[in-house]
Amino acid sequence: MLALTFETARDSGLAIAAGAVVIAVVLAWLINTIVAKLLAVAVLALLALVVWTQRVDVAACADRVGATLAAGAVDDTTCTFFGRDVTVSSPRG
Repeated sequence: MLALTFETARDSGLAIAAGAVVIAVVLAWLINTIVAKLLAVAVLALLALVVWTQRVDVAACADRVGATLAAGAVDDTTCTFFGRDVTVSSPRG
């Protein structure tokens, strides 16, 4: 049988507790880093989506302005950009 002395038990308990604290700190840092990276990726993906949808709106506005000018009209055209109305003045008006 393997005998366990008081000193061995005390030292083993101290080493296990210290190891658990070190592992907890490393895991907390690692999880924090992973969460920060995931959050950054999510924010950048959302930004890319918003910019992409605005690109489509600007292209549609350019088409409307071109059609207005091709028809010979001199009226201003109103477009939206990030939810705000933007007036595009006709160069003929």
